[in-house]
Amino acid sequence: MKKIIPLLVSLLFMNCGSDDSSSTTPEDQMYFPPIGSTTWETKTVASLGWNESQVQPLLDYLELKHTKGFIVLHNGRIVMENYFNGHSATEPWYWASAGKTLTATVTGIAEQEGYLNINNKVSDYLGTGWTSAPLAKENLITNKHLLTMTSGLNDALGDDVSPANLQYVSDAGTRWAYHNAYVKLQDVVAASTGQTWSNYFNTKLRDKIGMTGGAWIQNGGLSVYWSTTRNMARFGLLALNSGKWENNQIVPQAYMQNATTTSQNINLAYGYMWWLNGKSSFHLPQTQFQFNGTLISTAPSDMYCALGKNDQKIYVIPSRKIVIIRMGDAADAESFGLSDFDEVLWEKISAVIN
Repeated sequence: MKKIIPLLVSLLFMNCGSDDSSSTTPEDQMYFPPIGSTTWETKTVASLGWNESQVQPLLDYLELKHTKGFIVLHNGRIVMENYFNGHSATEPWYWASAGKTLTATVTGIAEQEGYLNINNKVSDYLGTGWTSAPLAKENLITNKHLLTMTSGLNDALGDDVSPANLQYVSDAGTRWAYHNAYVKLQDVVAASTGQTWSNYFNTKLRDKIGMTGGAWIQNGGLSVYWSTTRNMARFGLLALNSGKWENNQIVPQAYMQNATTTSQNINLAYGYMWWLNGKSSFHLPQTQFQFNGTLISTAPSDMYCALGKNDQKIYVIPSRKIVIIRMGDAADAESFGLSDFDEVLWEKISAVIN
């Protein structure tokens, strides 16, 4: 009898372990498309229990609103992938300001590798005179101020980021204003690593997650990223997984957490170049007005997003394990990122996924 009891206990624990392992199917696990391959696992709308009858109204709306590429990922797998208005899966498109999040991400990688500190002043890396602000005011501006759009530089002077055009308005950290001075972080990364911005970006981020073929294209004084819709989706998947790709922590998890939460006390809906939904108020480009309420009222409150001119979108929804990509021309009038299109688009998306 003494031998039987341990045997029964052993069998009981073996059965419990078996039940636990069978409760998680491969489809429930996060999927990462292989590097250097066009293979990408898919799921159907029906398999997720989503509303199939609302898919076509969503697609009709996307096409009407000048969309080029649209992808929905769930747990990393493609649920929807559609191209419109003469665009294709292999054709690149510009990220516009959605690409600011690429700069923020690579800045975090460079900090992790010991090349820079985001709390150090920019002039430690670029030297003095990178702005036309008085030296004492210029030396207040840290890399973090560029990440959070709180440099205190004049945002009303256009896209030119030459020293003469980077003029003092207020002390760094006291004013939120959407400003292309952020691009100076690319110079900081280049100076601190001793590599070109493109080379460091390619080796430390692009190639590690398989964003093959993407490239930075100079547009005046700015550097704009171009890629396929799938490559944008790969980056969105990295963000969903807090900077981790399979078993490789490419961006420090703590840095990604800081990047996707409120970064200062002026614009609550802004992290490190990521826009944050679900906050009590927000600011928008080209205005100092504070808007009450959440950024996109029709979208999940935990969503964070990369938003670019003419409605380039990366939506990341951690609670649903969803990433949504939209590339294309402006849905309506030219916009700098957020537009009324987001509200209506999310009504259409919610009708599918809820």
